[in-house]
Amino acid sequence: MTSGHPLILSLFPGIGLLDLAFEQEWPEACIVRGPDLIFNRLSDIRDFHPPAGVFWGLIGGPPCQEHSQLKFLNPLAGKHGNLIPEFERVVGEAHPVWFLMENVVQAPVPQISGYWAARNVVLNNRWLGEAQQRVRRFSFGVRCDVSPGGIALDVTPDLVLFESGEWAPTVLGGHGPVGRGRGYTSNLTIEQMCRLQGVQSDFLSEAPFTAHGKRQVLGNAVPLPLGRAIARAVRRAMSDGGDV
Repeated sequence: MTSGHPLILSLFPGIGLLDLAFEQEWPEACIVRGPDLIFNRLSDIRDFHPPAGVFWGLIGGPPCQEHSQLKFLNPLAGKHGNLIPEFERVVGEAHPVWFLMENVVQAPVPQISGYWAARNVVLNNRWLGEAQQRVRRFSFGVRCDVSPGGIALDVTPDLVLFESGEWAPTVLGGHGPVGRGRGYTSNLTIEQMCRLQGVQSDFLSEAPFTAHGKRQVLGNAVPLPLGRAIARAVRRAMSDGGDV
């Protein structure tokens, strides 16, 4: 049974929408943000080595551009390469009770020694009653010594019966339309991008980014409603079969 304020390590935090989701759904937990090149060019995940046994959980979304179906249209697709192995390494070193990785559906599923094979949930932001069309896969793993057979995530309590009557494209980090037929476009204002990602329109008004930078970090973020639904699912899973 976890007591006090459990520590959850966040990798690749970006502007912190997944962190914020866990903070809102798990207020007694303390989210510790790991290195991110967005704020410090010397803060590289490759040089990061966490202490073992300190963090109860670990969350994060390695850069998805390498695995995206739109990577051939994205000049940044190969900039960071595949950093999922770094995510796997850090989980192995930190040895948390559980981990959650967010990425596009096409990304490799994390494989980490000492953990049950990750249980995967593919979730569309629209299934939560939101306007934005955004599909992500969440891979959830639990240590083998915590629960026999592993633990699955259940998001069904948060799914709505009918999708929103308003339709909005996936928020991307570029400029110009890609096409509604495929459900993608970036021809949105920064304020519209913020609202579609579930935060107030002035969320980045004081952030030290250029307009292009704001688009990039918003396009890379997990929608807050999607993050909160997953945070609730993790909390339910660990309450039912884990050690909360």
